Amino acid sequence: MTARAPDEAAITRALSQLRSFDETELKRFLKGMATPTRRAIYQLWHWQAHGGQQEPKLDDRTGLPWRVWLMMAGRGFGKTRAGAEWVWARAREVPEARIALVGANLDDVAKVMVEGESGLKAVVRADEEVRWIASLRRVDFSTGAQAFALSGERPEKLRGPQHHFAWCDELGKWAHADATWDNLMLGLRLGERPRAVVTTTPQGGTAAARVLKRIKELERCVTTGGRTAENAHLPEDFMAAVTGMYAGTRLGRQELDGEMIKDVAGALWSRTLIEGCRTPPLPTLSPEGERAFARIVVGVDPPAGTDGDACGIVVAGERGGLFYVLADESVAGASPEGWAEAVARAAALWRADRVVAEANQGGRMVESVLRAVERHLPLKLVHASEGKVKRAEPVAALFERGAAKFAGVFRELEDELAGLIVGGGYQGPGRSPDRADACVWALTELMEGAGRAEPRIRLL
Repeated sequence: MTARAPDEAAITRALSQLRSFDETELKRFLKGMATPTRRAIYQLWHWQAHGGQQEPKLDDRTGLPWRVWLMMAGRGFGKTRAGAEWVWARAREVPEARIALVGANLDDVAKVMVEGESGLKAVVRADEEVRWIASLRRVDFSTGAQAFALSGERPEKLRGPQHHFAWCDELGKWAHADATWDNLMLGLRLGERPRAVVTTTPQGGTAAARVLKRIKELERCVTTGGRTAENAHLPEDFMAAVTGMYAGTRLGRQELDGEMIKDVAGALWSRTLIEGCRTPPLPTLSPEGERAFARIVVGVDPPAGTDGDACGIVVAGERGGLFYVLADESVAGASPEGWAEAVARAAALWRADRVVAEANQGGRMVESVLRAVERHLPLKLVHASEGKVKRAEPVAALFERGAAKFAGVFRELEDELAGLIVGGGYQGPGRSPDRADACVWALTELMEGAGRAEPRIRLL
């Protein structure tokens, strides 16, 4: 019996509507179609691709067609599926194509890129075939195209071979990233428009990070990406578990959010130090209802104006001889009354013994603004006689000794701390490390008053 052919007209009509459907509507819509037509629609990739999986058209910087597409995203985002679909599209487009498949090692190429759940074999259409010849490390497509398995372990194997296209997977894991990438690019010279797709999480050592930075800065390189959470097909239980364990941490930001996070040379707080000093969030009261901290201080770095700088507001506490960063209550772009109210709220919420505010920028104006909002605020004004980095050095030493901890995840604060450079300088986000400075003021006050109880003022 001859199999029924898909209804081409029905497919065209369906594709114009599919993106507007939610999952329930989509299932109902496709269920009413003939089986061959439904199968044909499911095999078409472009309407299923989400966000950073969609192939870009041009390099926005030059207006020219892209040569390298860097898809840097979290785990489970769908990078492998997008890479495999792109390779198949090129095999259909150029029947004589020679395609490089470059993974961290040959085992990864075989098990992930070719035979994996989202690899080349998994996305083959009903009327197509793909054959993996392991002994030759070669993929034969029914279109006539061929793909060759290569790895970041053996960059010399890329000397000589020429390719029309390349798919590079998990470049962050390549042992010899520089040499492998350079050899690949020098051989990517067949056809009218040779191109490479890189699918990776932003992980890896210094060499891999350096190559990823080089790639991002290439002319005619387009970067897309996204977060693990953007893949609606992942189990809810999995997403809840990994979000609970890793959200906001360096590992989570790399593996789930697809961010490239690297240490700044000479940073006072390295990313490794920050992660090593992390504890779960801590309650302010014990189970018996007693205060859990000997002292709690709110550090404040007021903004110089209202042009977008943040007012750093960081809460820190002392107990058992250890110091903890408890909360980052900073606000950005607020009026003087707005950030003063945020300071008062933080002091009341955390039952602060002291509010330490830098007065260099506003002098007594800082005090008057804060007093206008809460006249009983336990306020102490401090004047900075040294630069921000110099003030931060003794506080960083506390973390190095294990005497200070981050009680939770404070993403923006940690990024600023990681941008403070030994000997002076700042290479973090924003114009000024406002949150970091507030944190330093709070912990400095706790250090100077360690073991000294202060009379408490309860804010009603």
